[in-house]
Amino acid sequence: MTIISDTVLRSLMGDMRQAGEAEVLPRFLGVTADGIRAKTAPDDIVTDADLGAERRLSAALSAHFPEALIVGEEAVSADPALLDRLVDAEVAAIIDPVDGTWNFAHGVPLFGMIVAIVSGGKTVAGLIHYPLTGDFLVARPGQGAWHVARDGTRTRLAVATPVPVSEMSGFVPLHMFSAEEQAAFAPRVLRFGRTTTWRCSAFEYRMVATGAMSFSLNADMKPWDHAAGELIHREAGGHSGLLSGETYRPAMTQGRLLLAPDAASWEAIRASLS
Repeated sequence: MTIISDTVLRSLMGDMRQAGEAEVLPRFLGVTADGIRAKTAPDDIVTDADLGAERRLSAALSAHFPEALIVGEEAVSADPALLDRLVDAEVAAIIDPVDGTWNFAHGVPLFGMIVAIVSGGKTVAGLIHYPLTGDFLVARPGQGAWHVARDGTRTRLAVATPVPVSEMSGFVPLHMFSAEEQAAFAPRVLRFGRTTTWRCSAFEYRMVATGAMSFSLNADMKPWDHAAGELIHREAGGHSGLLSGETYRPAMTQGRLLLAPDAASWEAIRASLS
């Protein structure tokens, strides 16, 4: 299994910061209709920032890991078969060049950049970068999860203190579930203190990994959304798993991923949604 050293982790952070400064920030608040294209649906879009940042990050990650399979969100959009290779890849680098593209394209400052390094089917490094504030969330297995400020100050992350379901706040993107699931989940989310969705995995993972929110239920299992964040949440002390009971793996593309402060909270949330 690939071990990510402190030196490599710092280099990856530098690569993400440079890509953000060169490709993402200059285009924020300057996105025009000519720079936006729809993918699978009118609200599933790609911008020039996504494409430019992914090119830069792909080149940087290939230099760090010449043997790695590079799995970028936009590359998979162009060639869906690329995603099938992830399950057998000895080493893979997964890229979400602009997570929260809809927000980004409409001037909403809730977006980030995500990179995960996967080895032996497990995430060995997860990095989420927030270009507007210049900070990161990072984690490696067994080393905790950390917030790294723009000036390099490191603060260890911890998930929320467990509370009763009626006091929990969390993310439930009802609009992303099937019609049957929406009908089932809609009345049940009223059992929680508060539920919302921010259309941005980078910020939703930030909220659960820092303890600002208790839980997150995800409807879409794209690896660029979850491989890094699930590790960060777990290293911050959280518990995760699919509603079916399976343990999360980065190569998974089907299922409903639930994150909670601990195993007991996870079971209580699942029961409340069932």
